[in-house]
Amino acid sequence: MAHLTGTRVSMFNETFLNDNEHDSNAVLMELDKGLRSHKQGIQCEAIVRFPRLFEKYPFPILINSSFIKLSEFFVSGSNLLRFWVLRVCQQSENHLDKILSIDSFVRRIFMVMHSNDPVARALLLRTLGAVSRVIPEKQQVHHAIRRALDSHDTVEVEAAIYASSCFAAQSRSFAISMCAKISDMIESLQVPVPMKLLLIPVLRHMHHDANTAALVSKLCLELLPKYPAQSFVVAIINTLTQLSARTLVGVPAQLDVLLDFMQDFRTPVRVQVLRSFYELAGTQSVHAWPKNAIGALIGKFDTCTGAQEHFLFLSILLKLIDCPLTCQQLLNEHRAALLKLCIVCISKLDDYTTATQAMAVLAALVAYGLKKQVAQVDDILDVVNLHMEGLLLCTARKAECTKDLRRILAYGIRITQADAEFGADFIEMVTNTLGDNVTYPPANAELICEALVGLCEHFQLKKYAFSSFEGEEDEMVMQTDEPPPPKINPMLERLPLILHKLNKLIDNAEQSDPQWHTVEILSALVLQTTMGCYLPQMVVQCFEKCLDRANCWTLYRIARTASRYGHHYVAAHIYTKVSEMVISDHMHYFLVALTQISQAECILNYGLDYAHMRNNYALAAAPEPMLPLMKRLEMASNLYQQALASLRACSSPQHPCTFQLEYLKIRAQFLQTLHLAVTVKNAQVIVPPPAIAGSLAQNARDYLQKFGHVTNQLRKLVKTLKACEESYARLYKSSFDADHVTLEFLEVAEFQCALFAHIIESICYATPPEAPVFLTTGEHPETRYFASSCQRMELMQKNLPQEPPNAKTISNRHLDVIIAQIEIITKTPLCLPRYFFQILQSTQIKLSVSPQPRSASEPVIVQSGSNLVIKVEGVLQHFTKKKQHFRRVDSVQLSLTSQLMTPRLTSELMKPNNDTVTLNQTVKPQRDFLSGSFLLPISSGGQFQVTLETFVIDEHGITWCTGPKSSMLVRVLDDPTKPTTAPTPSSSQAVGQTRRF
Repeated sequence: MAHLTGTRVSMFNETFLNDNEHDSNAVLMELDKGLRSHKQGIQCEAIVRFPRLFEKYPFPILINSSFIKLSEFFVSGSNLLRFWVLRVCQQSENHLDKILSIDSFVRRIFMVMHSNDPVARALLLRTLGAVSRVIPEKQQVHHAIRRALDSHDTVEVEAAIYASSCFAAQSRSFAISMCAKISDMIESLQVPVPMKLLLIPVLRHMHHDANTAALVSKLCLELLPKYPAQSFVVAIINTLTQLSARTLVGVPAQLDVLLDFMQDFRTPVRVQVLRSFYELAGTQSVHAWPKNAIGALIGKFDTCTGAQEHFLFLSILLKLIDCPLTCQQLLNEHRAALLKLCIVCISKLDDYTTATQAMAVLAALVAYGLKKQVAQVDDILDVVNLHMEGLLLCTARKAECTKDLRRILAYGIRITQADAEFGADFIEMVTNTLGDNVTYPPANAELICEALVGLCEHFQLKKYAFSSFEGEEDEMVMQTDEPPPPKINPMLERLPLILHKLNKLIDNAEQSDPQWHTVEILSALVLQTTMGCYLPQMVVQCFEKCLDRANCWTLYRIARTASRYGHHYVAAHIYTKVSEMVISDHMHYFLVALTQISQAECILNYGLDYAHMRNNYALAAAPEPMLPLMKRLEMASNLYQQALASLRACSSPQHPCTFQLEYLKIRAQFLQTLHLAVTVKNAQVIVPPPAIAGSLAQNARDYLQKFGHVTNQLRKLVKTLKACEESYARLYKSSFDADHVTLEFLEVAEFQCALFAHIIESICYATPPEAPVFLTTGEHPETRYFASSCQRMELMQKNLPQEPPNAKTISNRHLDVIIAQIEIITKTPLCLPRYFFQILQSTQIKLSVSPQPRSASEPVIVQSGSNLVIKVEGVLQHFTKKKQHFRRVDSVQLSLTSQLMTPRLTSELMKPNNDTVTLNQTVKPQRDFLSGSFLLPISSGGQFQVTLETFVIDEHGITWCTGPKSSMLVRVLDDPTKPTTAPTPSSSQAVGQTRRF
């Protein structure tokens, strides 16, 4: 019996919200069973599960029935059950709009107001306040709250104050009517002081009317001398600030009040004043600041005492710098004062938080000044250079200074974006901390490594291949004949130090050591720095060492980074090892597909297969291509087809790998197109133009046809390249949740296809179209490297013979340029986009379309002569690993298409009937819920295919083809009053098809 009394067994399945086991109706029935239990604990457990149910199945019918059911238990249950119903209402704020019968819900729970229990009435008032957003103008509720404020029970009055605050924020009429009541209670001597402190924050919602806001501001200003206590002053200043921020009219007067209270001797009052300044410094309120307010604020710096006040004061300045107008004013008029107070704060080395915040202010000023070139900021930059290294070393050694270190590194990267010279010095400064013998806390070491990766992104990569890093006579052999780019990545000079640190971490790390995350970051830094280079042997040996010591997850992340930065030999080597160690079939086939992709890219880039690449690295020799171009393209295409098969084997309904499969299809199609181009070059020698080519060209009025087979093949090649371009464009439009790097990568890939097609068009057409416009040069290392290959293709296009339009030829020189273009494409390592591996944001639309047929194979029956009403309801579901979304859904476009499936009869063929109807409707989601309806006109009998497509429109007005897509069959019954006409022999087959349906 001991085990029975010590453990409480729940009657609910813990995984009851799993889609694989239950649907929404089954879950609701299970919860209803718990609600009807005789044990109060089980009833409470069932109630608290409703918010999770709403998040999983956020459809109006289910939510409405659930809240009606909860209202019954609110009326008949105990106060404990009422409390948990209140918590459900507070946690389900986004779903309150979906309560269809909100009046019925309010009417049921309002019966508790007639109870003699003040606690029950208090719970009711708080519940009404929680749902105030959907019942803002309920006069009955307004009257109940007003009466409850006169109650003699403290619990009920506090609940009424909470409800007043909620309704005042939603209802303009309630706020205006309650203004006098709240004022009288605050000034009344019968109301206790704690109750007045609860009433004052209610006044911050009296901003719906200008006169009311002015009266409330006047009342609060009159209360300040009447109630000089610290708690009252803090509450009144906070209320006045929030009221001014919403009305914007009272901002100048509120700033004067705050400046006066800056001289108050009480620290909590000054802290509240600084917090009020910070709130008014936001982008919406800062434009209402008078011109002299910023100077007066800076003059009050001496009144601040203590680290917290200094930090808040610097935070206000940092927020003012975010606005370009105030930032320019600070630089032009108050630069000397700002520089002086920041130096004072930086000099306090006993308080690193304040010192780093002062450094953040200076860095923000420098970054803005360099970017906009509005003022000379050399003096500020000198102060930053003088104190940056000291702060960096001091904060890196202390575990409690992780946030301060993050702030220093972030603003150092921000200055690097505007000044490359500072960036080179900052890279040296940060890498020197890695070479120090001091052991840093793990979190700080990770931050330093992440900062180096962020710094490396802002420098263009130098396309050199390294033979070694040992000795002073290291040689750099260029992979191409181009001059070196003007902006060299300074991280290359620090690479030996980074490799030394990486080897040291690998040697000292255990199997489950958290230092492996730092190893992953440093590996990413090495791979990013050496992008486009033949990896030296010491780098490969470092990753070989990882294979023997690291776990599978760490190895996979290193290989994934290698694929993203184009080091496919390292990626293939690690994928091969890890694929033999996993136990899941899906993971095994996914890793096998990645291995085959990496091996294909090794063949394209180096002209060697994977086995020969290993031999070259074993001998520490630079690879020499052994395979001809056509053989490389054949082998790579075969490996990509194998990768497609492996990827299909690893996909499942839960993880369909849609983007990955589509991306590999386009890549394989593109390689086959390049193979066709090489075939055209070879066929020019063995397939000369026929003897009658000249007369054929003259008859066709296309004189380029006189060159015979090669002209038609090149034009076929142009069509195939444009098909690849369109495929990339469709993939781009369907990748709503992709990160910015992936979308930029798809843009460059689409442009590469368009550019190559244009180059071939300029050869095989007399008057080719205009060249495509290059919209992006790459903001990230992998896309910038990819875009540089397109720029080299544009430069090589100038090698084409310059001929007049009427005397064009297709010679070996033209085809040699095409082969050279293909060499550039294949020699540029493919950097797999991030979205291929990681989904950082997920946006899904769940649709419910009515009417629905009884089964999927049966059609919806519609009477002849009537229109079909189709109602669409949908729910947006968001998921992101970060707080910030890449893009958000602004509206949803619903497109309904109806198409006749069965041919019409002979008598109906002469009628001007439109057998295909397309209807569009754009709806705006409200609290992630959308609804729309269509009136579909159906003119004649027969069977129709009705398809509903969904398109997402983001906040910038861009339309994305995200889906979902649903379809159903609709059968229109023939009108019995019309005479039937026998079908013609050509339409008898269609009648047979109709019967099969």
